[in-house]
Amino acid sequence: MKEEFKLQGNWKVVTFEEIADGKNGIVDGPFGSNLKTSDYINDKINGVPVLTTKNLGGDYSDDKVRFISKDKFETLKRSQVNPGDILVAKIGSIGKTGIYPKNARIAIIPANLLKFTVSKKVNFDYVFYYINSNGLQNRIKNISTATAQPAFNVTKFRKLRIPLPPLPEQLSIVSKIEELFSELDNGIAQLKTAQQQLKVYRQSLLNLLVTGKNLKTIDSVIEKLDQGWSPKCLNENSKDEKEWAVIKTSAVQHGHFIEIENKILPPDLKPRVQHELEVGDILITRAGPRVRVGVCCMIRKTRQRLINCDKVYRIKVNTKIISPEYFELILNTPYYQREIEKMKSGISDSGLNLTQVKFLKIEIPIPTLKEQQLIVSELESKLTVCDKIEETISQSLQQAEMLRQSILKKAFEGELVNYELEKIN
Repeated sequence: MKEEFKLQGNWKVVTFEEIADGKNGIVDGPFGSNLKTSDYINDKINGVPVLTTKNLGGDYSDDKVRFISKDKFETLKRSQVNPGDILVAKIGSIGKTGIYPKNARIAIIPANLLKFTVSKKVNFDYVFYYINSNGLQNRIKNISTATAQPAFNVTKFRKLRIPLPPLPEQLSIVSKIEELFSELDNGIAQLKTAQQQLKVYRQSLLNLLVTGKNLKTIDSVIEKLDQGWSPKCLNENSKDEKEWAVIKTSAVQHGHFIEIENKILPPDLKPRVQHELEVGDILITRAGPRVRVGVCCMIRKTRQRLINCDKVYRIKVNTKIISPEYFELILNTPYYQREIEKMKSGISDSGLNLTQVKFLKIEIPIPTLKEQQLIVSELESKLTVCDKIEETISQSLQQAEMLRQSILKKAFEGELVNYELEKIN
């Protein structure tokens, strides 16, 4: 695909290869067989760091890298990384970038990264900002192969082109980018502060539930506790209420049930109707990534013929004692979420057993049903306001990222000098 550029009169277009420093200015890491697991050593002092994609987030400390011997490094010296080099992921998270710190020691990269040593004839920051622009990131996707892990060839990367003004104008453009980014970052910081304050306020509202009296154990308010079914399903969502479907764990969110997150049950497989979900059911995830285990919601609306999956518990409460809405709020309070957290097993992939005595004997405050209804009404009203504010903040953060890319687009089209940052809500 031919690259089209909007150029000013004194600008030119060059390849990355032309603005790299020397023949090894843009190289990738050694082929897999040239850097094996057996080559790594446990010597942080004398060893040479081997960087990974994870380091691109900015942490290049000794605890976040592996090491090879200096002798091994000498055989792979073509892939040497120097302080101040640009790093780019070429396999997996393609296009993700980082800058190797200027105070770091010499390192090396594996096959899934490339390093770009920028010539001193051009401005380093100008090149780095360009690589992070949507225009270049899209071109990286265009040169990548569509495999299980997307990847691109370093030779094709060298041939990618960049619009290049004279050096003084590069400096002016970078200065304007940084001025606008600083203003934008201040706005983002304020939004994130508001987001955190909202989270604290939401938790303080829920914590009020924990201070109640008339404590009863969870097992005294539960009529039924079971987990769902694990049939082989068709891997597509069902929107037809006439066909049976099994929910995914992603259907269960904190305080919110997403009925369209499901898989279709094959028509030749007889459904287990005892697992069919109903309004008022409380769902709690019991298996999966640790952060997703213990997530709780009540079903307020669902279609017919929707079955619970085996990775989710379903609880039916005694509605003469406790309302499902109140029970959902209780389980989602920070206090009881911490209690559930203590019961999880595993580290990354986790599990949760709600049938054990430890969960069933947890005590929760049970006011009268009338008081429960008043509490639910008051809290849900306040939490709805929180949700709307959170949505506004999220939209503003998305808008901020769009503005960031708008700045970069105008920068590399030579239209940034008189650009003023648009306001974000």
